[in-house]
Amino acid sequence: MNINDLISESRNIQPPVNKYEIPTVSTFEYTKIIGLENIEFGKNIIIDDFVFIYAKKRIKIGNNVHIASFTSITGGECFTMEDFSGLSSGVRIFTGSEDFQEWGFGNPTIDEKYRNTKRAPIHIGKFCVIGANSVILPGVTVGEGATVGACSVVTKNLEPWGIYVGNRKIGEREQVGVINNYEKFLQENLDNNANPNYSK
Repeated sequence: MNINDLISESRNIQPPVNKYEIPTVSTFEYTKIIGLENIEFGKNIIIDDFVFIYAKKRIKIGNNVHIASFTSITGGECFTMEDFSGLSSGVRIFTGSEDFQEWGFGNPTIDEKYRNTKRAPIHIGKFCVIGANSVILPGVTVGEGATVGACSVVTKNLEPWGIYVGNRKIGEREQVGVINNYEKFLQENLDNNANPNYSK
């Protein structure tokens, strides 16, 4: 593929169609949301094509959040994403799962009393980034500023501003640098009401 092909392809990228007519939220033709009435949306949100969100209970999505293609949010419990957080392509948020080690059996085709389901809210903090194809299991809180590497399986709470692969902390994110950059962003976008889509 040469540069002319790339330019031509970039011009054919599908723009948002605001499929669900949610103010300040960009959705696309193949975005799928069930339970829209249970979702509280912030401002300046992008939800890509092929994202699937099933909101049986309350879901809250903050300001300046991106949910990338092929991500799913399911499980039947509450879920929160705070401002400036992101889910990369293929992330799975499971607020519900099943324990087959004990007495439960079956699947959603049978009554839940026969299934050993485990449901608990998930909370993604401000400035968090969840890497591509990662899985977040029920009950997890990802602390403010934490980042999760691609293809991780997260089963425990993650401390703020850590860099993680799965549950293992491998480093610290530069908190001061992020906050300073954030303050600069706010100043440039809020001064003189330059952009009403941004809020502290």
